[in-house]
Amino acid sequence: MLDKSPLPAAVNVPNDLAAHWMPFTANRAFKKAPRLLAGAKDMHYITVDGRKIIDAAAGMWCCNAGHGRSQISAAIAKQAEALDYAPPFQFGIPQAFELASRIAELAPAGLDHVFFCNSGSEAADTALKIALAYHQIQGQGTRSRLIGRERGYHGVGFGGTAVGGIVNNRKMFGTLLAGVDHLPHTYDREKQAFSKGEPEYGAHFADELERLVNLHGASTIAAVIVEPMAGSTGVLPAPKGYLKRLREITQKHGILLIFDEVITGYGRLGFAFAAERYGVLPDMLTFAKGITNGAAPMGGVLVRDTIHDAFMSGPEHVVELTHGYTYSAHPLACAAGLATLDIYRDEKLFERAGKLEPKFADAVMSLRGEPNVVDIRTVGLTAGIDLAPRPDLPGKRGFDGLNSAFHDNDLMLRVAGDTLALTPPLIVTEDQIGEIIEKVAKVIRAVA
Repeated sequence: MLDKSPLPAAVNVPNDLAAHWMPFTANRAFKKAPRLLAGAKDMHYITVDGRKIIDAAAGMWCCNAGHGRSQISAAIAKQAEALDYAPPFQFGIPQAFELASRIAELAPAGLDHVFFCNSGSEAADTALKIALAYHQIQGQGTRSRLIGRERGYHGVGFGGTAVGGIVNNRKMFGTLLAGVDHLPHTYDREKQAFSKGEPEYGAHFADELERLVNLHGASTIAAVIVEPMAGSTGVLPAPKGYLKRLREITQKHGILLIFDEVITGYGRLGFAFAAERYGVLPDMLTFAKGITNGAAPMGGVLVRDTIHDAFMSGPEHVVELTHGYTYSAHPLACAAGLATLDIYRDEKLFERAGKLEPKFADAVMSLRGEPNVVDIRTVGLTAGIDLAPRPDLPGKRGFDGLNSAFHDNDLMLRVAGDTLALTPPLIVTEDQIGEIIEKVAKVIRAVA
């Protein structure tokens, strides 16, 4: 199933780390004790000193098929030799049309058109712009308000940051976009603690949309954007019935519903997209990360026929949507995407994730009795483990856990404040799940 080529050798460490201003990183702390990577293969990263680090984060929710997949690297190399770049405005490449068709085949029926970009952030902003433009051409230009959700994450563009609901991601950047409001998040620890899968409690949180409609007027609201599982905030699965209720309310009031599936897409919850798991058809669906297995930057928006077709009017020589990016549907990313979809299909990785879900959940829940563990949430091959914060230094326990995992336990995980997030590649074995949980237990004890 996996490539067995030799691991890369250790590499020299740069002697000056000052020039690189790292994203979403505590730069000063990092440069005192760097976590430097030199290679990756299957379920492991290789550090610059040659240590194997088991990857419990799929890179950054990206590498669903594991690392070092020769099919993908070969496809990228072959494409680079044949066509390194082509302008995506007014020109096209066959691979972009093939990839769009294959993505549409995976998606729920009705989401039949793909607009390509380069990241989840660009995908969110693209979907929001399409929503605003759609209402304009439908003669409903008063629909300009966008609604996100508390604790939501939709990337770092101005649109995505504005509708996002993570305080630390917003507070440095002023008022962002006007005309934005937020639904409440769906998490209630008192009633949902230690849930496997979707919590039984919480569908009623969707009814808050009716309050916002009453406050602003339905004729002013363009779209609601939510993650089926809020990942970056620490893994908050949607309560049972919540997404269906949100769909009912948006349809009732003519509001577009956007699912941000940058994290949940391509097998993370046991399906190609979470929309299929929950039986809900949104008007648009964003994706990124897993589409290329992290091997090349790519994102996109799946759009319903009715929205796409509304733009296809007027003179045929006129641009229908004045939006796009220099690297939209980049040839190398398209090649990576096609090779990645082949792997997902041939190795049945989405189905594999679904079969592993209950075993993964049981394994993670075994950490319930460890020091300072106040909640655990699991859904698909994803888990969030909340540690009690230190009263004087919130987030420090999580940060120390990140360091303990990497430097002392040969483990990569993600942290969100004092939450440890586990999101292993879909190729993870039961034995490797056990290894990950054993290492996480050591991390939790080390930061107790």
